[in-house]
Amino acid sequence: MKHSFKTLAVATAVLGLPLLAYSQTSTQSAQAPVTGHREAVRMVPVRAALLRSLDATNEQSGSAVQVKLVQKVTLTDGTVLPNDTILAGEVTVDDLQQQGMSKLALRFNKALLKNGSTVPIKATIVGFYGPGTVTYHAYGVEAGDQAPNSWTDGTLQVDQISVVNDVDLHSKISSANSGVFVSTKKHDIKLDSGSEIQFAIGPSK
Repeated sequence: MKHSFKTLAVATAVLGLPLLAYSQTSTQSAQAPVTGHREAVRMVPVRAALLRSLDATNEQSGSAVQVKLVQKVTLTDGTVLPNDTILAGEVTVDDLQQQGMSKLALRFNKALLKNGSTVPIKATIVGFYGPGTVTYHAYGVEAGDQAPNSWTDGTLQVDQISVVNDVDLHSKISSANSGVFVSTKKHDIKLDSGSEIQFAIGPSK
């Protein structure tokens, strides 16, 4: 199955302010802040496997969702999340206000380490691949090993079209949620266990 990507990279825009207006706001930066950029520079890419299947018709707000990291990652504050670390989250309400017949919004906000400690995180979904959807491998892939995560901190919004049949992924680094899956053609969304979810993650604060 071939995926189509439409990824938006937002660059900082320089304001051409009149001299008088600038002199009255001399304490402000000459550059306009870009929503999500401050969070993005503190995030790193990582790949994970979905641990249970999700069906939008059966999920309720607050339902627990977990994924398992398939690689070790070091956050920008120095925190190390080993391979097999669990990222925990929940089904939530879409804060991007996407239009569709069916929606499934997710928010991952903590990492559960094997020693029992919990690490608060900020996590944005930047890619999704269902089991068996990537065909360029010459070998059988493991869960969470479907495709490389090529996200960089210049990408502040992701719109991945047809991640599964008639279902699109939308996410923003600036959103409180991790992302929302939306269908404009059918009333249900199903995400299979073993699917790869790619994240940009960082410290929660």
